Amino acid sequence: MTTLTTATAPAPASRAHLARWLLRLHRPALYVWSGLVLALTVLLLLLHGPLTDAAADAWRHYDACTEAGPCRYDQKAILRYKDWYNYATLAVAAVPLLAAGWAGGAFGKELESGTARLAWTQSSTPVRWLAVRLAVPAAAVAAGTALLVWLHHLAWAAGHDRIDSAKEWYDVWTFYANGPTLVALVLCGLAAGALTGLLSRRALPGLGLGLLLTGALWAVVQLLMPRLWPWRTRTGQALFDLPHTTWTWRSGTLAHDVPYGDYHPASHQWPLQLTTTALLLAVAALLTLGCFLALRRLTGRTTA
Repeated sequence: MTTLTTATAPAPASRAHLARWLLRLHRPALYVWSGLVLALTVLLLLLHGPLTDAAADAWRHYDACTEAGPCRYDQKAILRYKDWYNYATLAVAAVPLLAAGWAGGAFGKELESGTARLAWTQSSTPVRWLAVRLAVPAAAVAAGTALLVWLHHLAWAAGHDRIDSAKEWYDVWTFYANGPTLVALVLCGLAAGALTGLLSRRALPGLGLGLLLTGALWAVVQLLMPRLWPWRTRTGQALFDLPHTTWTWRSGTLAHDVPYGDYHPASHQWPLQLTTTALLLAVAALLTLGCFLALRRLTGRTTA
């Protein structure tokens, strides 16, 4: 790869100045992110309140139905809650991919257009440029995602014991949207997108590769996650007495056709969340290190 040459800036700009300049440069993305967080906040508050209340009331009437007479309940309320819960959950869970796509495109575009090299020669060293471009978006997406995760957990908890069709804690999208694992995954997506943008030095390849790398990472984490905390095992009839909140990971038969099952009870939800979060934060740190190594190879500069 051809090494880019840069001149030392006589008076590098402060990190605060670089941060303000970065916010102005990516103002449209900031507006879109703020609008998305606001829209999802409103939807999750509705799910926490009137949508859940209406669906719970409909389920209460349905459960009280008997064969002796007609069954009257608000089916539309149940379906409305189900649809909007799924929309909100998928939208919250998609944030890591949005972060990866934006970072890949933004870093690739700055290198492709020459904006990065102009900044290196006039206002900042490459390392400071990269540090600010990672730190500012990371703070913005982490704060917004943490808010959405908290609101989603409130909305899910409000309907969990009141709505018969509510998702269990181990539902794939519900699990990620309900805890800090998603915040760590967003940081991984941001770092992965930045890395692919730095390596490709073009906007579209950086965007696409960032999405692919983040998706592959998510798939690997999903395979590892159930194994990050010891599961429990039951055999025989006791296996069929587990509560519905239990996540049966795998099952089969032993000798003499005795059934067995490895499972995670509901009490394992937070240990799994925290261990997966720790793993993802370590991966995010490695990806960030990879960004600085890619920058060093790109510029041949090591000064901060």
